[in-house]
Amino acid sequence: MTGLFYKWWWKYLTVAIILTVLIIGLLMPVPDLPVLRESIRNTYFHIPMWFGLTLLLLVSLVYSISYLSSGKMHHDRGASSFAHAALMMGFLGLATGTVWGVYTWAGGDWSNTGWIRDPKILGAALAVLVYLAYFVLRGSLVNPEQRARVSAVYNIFGYAMAVVFMFVMPRLSGVDSLHPGSGGNPAFSNYDLDNHMRAVFIPAIIGWTLLGAWMASLRYRALQLQFQED
Repeated sequence: MTGLFYKWWWKYLTVAIILTVLIIGLLMPVPDLPVLRESIRNTYFHIPMWFGLTLLLLVSLVYSISYLSSGKMHHDRGASSFAHAALMMGFLGLATGTVWGVYTWAGGDWSNTGWIRDPKILGAALAVLVYLAYFVLRGSLVNPEQRARVSAVYNIFGYAMAVVFMFVMPRLSGVDSLHPGSGGNPAFSNYDLDNHMRAVFIPAIIGWTLLGAWMASLRYRALQLQFQED
């Protein structure tokens, strides 16, 4: 897969999709729904970013498993690069979610609106912290082989924890979420995603995921150069 990092066609495709999503998402008409109003435009950004994060973490996991089975260092660099890109996507997802919440959930910050008690927000934040710890762990180990091996094992458990925090814990918590599908809020369906929006939403998932992969490819190539210099 690393050979794809050096191809350019998919990067042109990424730019085309992201530009299209930005233009349509910010300028074209959207359904005028109660509560959501113009903030529904964030559907093209916030939600696809979390889809992208999940997919990027999955690729990182595959690289970690590949390293444990082969011992090849370029698999470790791939795992680190995709985890880094996923973490950046997580920060963007939290930021766009915060902006969305300010305008749809009565304003204010996390502390005085009770957002911090929302199981989905809490789960997303914990998943981000899990991968922040992944990079703290990598930074604390000097020996490259030891760092790669320990990081790969952590990544396997870290991915499992992230999935639990983001998808399982909110369903089992018994606490109503402010997100769609919980606490009497309509699920993510035709209520907030009509056919016109869906035609942009699906490419948006592809576009933001490819952007994350582009970020990962740049980091991978930088690590390759550093490895050659060392």
